[in-house]
Amino acid sequence: MSITREQIRALAEFQDDDCGATTFYFQPATPKNRAHKEDAILIKDLLRDAFHRLENGKGPESKAKKESIRADLERVGRLAGELRSNGTHAKAIFACAAKNVWQEYELPPNIPATRLFVDRHFHLQPVAHLLGASPRLGVVLMDRHRARIFDLRLGELTEIEGLFQPLSRKGRSDGYAGYDAGHAQRRVDDEVRQHYKAVAAALKLFMEKGVFEKWILGCQEAHCAQLQAQLHPYLSDALLGRFTADVVHITAEEIRSRAEEIVARWQDERRRKLVDQALTQARSHGRGVTGLRRVLRSLELGEVQTLLIGDHFEAHAVECSGCGHMDAHLVQFCPVCGKATQEIVDVGEAILPRVISRDVEMFYVQDDAEFDKVGNIAALLRFRAEPMHGVDVAITDQLKKAGSVYPGRLRRFASR
Repeated sequence: MSITREQIRALAEFQDDDCGATTFYFQPATPKNRAHKEDAILIKDLLRDAFHRLENGKGPESKAKKESIRADLERVGRLAGELRSNGTHAKAIFACAAKNVWQEYELPPNIPATRLFVDRHFHLQPVAHLLGASPRLGVVLMDRHRARIFDLRLGELTEIEGLFQPLSRKGRSDGYAGYDAGHAQRRVDDEVRQHYKAVAAALKLFMEKGVFEKWILGCQEAHCAQLQAQLHPYLSDALLGRFTADVVHITAEEIRSRAEEIVARWQDERRRKLVDQALTQARSHGRGVTGLRRVLRSLELGEVQTLLIGDHFEAHAVECSGCGHMDAHLVQFCPVCGKATQEIVDVGEAILPRVISRDVEMFYVQDDAEFDKVGNIAALLRFRAEPMHGVDVAITDQLKKAGSVYPGRLRRFASR
C-alpha cells in the first residue's frame, strides 16, 4: 500500500535507544541483462555489511537485541527474492522486531537508491524527498454534463467521485417564431450551470474535509470560465493549473502525467520564490535564518514554517542524550542540561523527525549558487522569538562551565 502523511508522522516519532530501527529502501534498477540479478546482488551486499556492523561495530550489547535486529535483516533478505526490476514501484520497509514493528509501503520508482539503515530512528529522507512540499492533490475532469474527481497521491491516481447531469432534449419543432427552441436552450443552459455548481460544491466539500489542499482542472477551453464563475474564492486560489482533456477518452496514465507536470512546475516556482524570500529575510534580520546553527535553534524554538535544505547537504552536529538538544558546535556536554552528547553524522536526516512531526513545509534545493554560499540550509519563520539574547546567554554560560572541552569552539560561539 502507499504511505500517507499520518503514517510518516508516526514513523518520525519512533525511536529505539538500542539502535534496532531497520529501514530498507528498494529502488528498481534498469536490468542490464535477462538474468535481472543486479538488485539481488546489491541487496545481498547491503545485508552482508549490516550483519558485519552488527557483530563488530558499536550497537546493542545484549544478545537478545542483536538477535531481534538479525531477524529483521533476515526477513528483508527473504523479501528481496520477491523483488523484481520491473520499474513499476519502489518499496520501503520499516522494522523493529523488538517492538513488533514491520511496515511495508509501495513508492513511486524515483527514490535516490536502494539503501539499508540500522539506527535509533527510521531513516525518512527518501520519503521526505517524495513528499517534500507536495500538497494533497485533487484532479477534476469535466465537460458540460460529466465530471470525474480523482485523488493523486505519491503517483497513485484514484477516482473518488463521479457526477453526471443528463441534459434535456430539444423538441421536434422550434414552435411559433422559434419560441420553443429558445425556451429549450435556456433550459439546457440552466442545467449546465447547475452541473457546474454541483462540481464546485463537491470540490468545496473535499477541500473543507481536508481531502485536497490543491487541485488541477482538466477540460476543454470553453468549460473553464463557466466553472470558475461558480468557484468559491479559496477554491480559485487553490487551483494549480489546468490542461486540455476529453473526459471520456483520456487514460489514467495521461491524467497522472499531465497533473504531475503541473505540480512539478508549481513546486519549482514556489521553491525559487521561497529561497529568494528566505535569503532576503535573513539578510534584513526578518523572518528568515540561514546556516545550520541558526536553523537548529529556530527548529528547537518552533519558529520554522518552511525548511529549505540542499539536496546533498552534509554537516556534523551533536545531540544531547538527555533533552535531545541539537548543536552545531561539537561539544561533549549539552549546553542546556549538561548531559553527554553524541555526534550526528547526517544532520539532514536527524532533523527530519522534528520537521515531519511539526508539519514544517520542506523543500530540497538543487544547484543554487546563492543558497550554497549560506551553508545549503535556510528557513522561513512563522515568527521570531525576540529578544533572543537571553537564550544565547544561557547556552553560552552552560558552555563555559564545560570549558575544559573544546575551548576554541567555546570562544568562537561566545563571541557570536
